[in-house]
Order: sequence, then C-alpha cells, then structure tokens
Amino acid sequence: MKLSRWAVGLMAWAGTAPTVTGDSAPDLQAQVRETERAFAKTMADRDHKAFVSFLSEEAIFLGRTALRGRSEVAEGWKRFFEGPQAPFAWEPERVEVMASGTLAISQGPVTDPKGERVGTFTSTWRREADGKWRIVLDAGCPPCACPPAAPAKP
Repeated sequence: MKLSRWAVGLMAWAGTAPTVTGDSAPDLQAQVRETERAFAKTMADRDHKAFVSFLSEEAIFLGRTALRGRSEVAEGWKRFFEGPQAPFAWEPERVEVMASGTLAISQGPVTDPKGERVGTFTSTWRREADGKWRIVLDAGCPPCACPPAAPAKP
C-alpha cells in the first residue's frame, strides 16, 4: 500500500511514522544502546582498530579541538589506546532514536579507572547505507550538578 506524502507527514507528526527499517522504537533504542556498549568495549579491550570501525567517514569529535573525519578522529584517539589500562570508560544511560530509524543520540557517564564519574558523553549515531549504526558526532563535558533526568514515559 502506498502512502501519500501527506499521510507520512501526518504520521511523523503524530509519532507513528513507519521507520526505514520497519523496526519498532524500542528495538531501535536497543540496537543503538548495544552499539554504544560495543563501541565502549573497544576502549576496555584496548582495540583501536575496532574503535575505528564504529566511526562514520564524516565523524566529528569535539574536545579541545574538533577532529573531523574518520582518519583524524582515529589518529586523535590513538593515544587513549596506548598502555594496558583504559584511561576512561563510558556507558549509555539514555538513548533516543528518530522516528525514521536513521538517527539516534546516546548520553551517559564517563568514568575514570576507579569508576568515579569524570564527565558525560553525548554521541549521535546514524544508520548508514550498509545498515550499521556509526557515530557521526561526539562531545564530552565535565560532570554537572544537574539532577538525573526523569525516566521517559512510555
């Protein structure tokens, strides 16, 4: 059945637009959450090559400077993979996916080797042509005194 542009627009506005993949919102959130966890595991495993595989060609990582593109991000982050112990870790707390199923955001704590929170990350993921979620934007910041966000209502 073909949907008119008007009908698709109306469904998007109402939050019920069909996803590009046909996956449900909870399924998409789970996919991105697991992708973020696998991405974080590359740091724990000290596997720089695996880390790079999660980067979009267009990735931009914001820190003291902006690293642009897979190669620049890979080179800029190589130092974090040196040595036997990861200098930090991260874990997604929140994941939201656009109704189209093509773009997502994840946020959570960054911890030091003792497990103490030292910051917060925000990552934007894009489902690319091959169906894999890859990171396109990443930014971290020091922890804030903000109260935790209330859980999303179902």
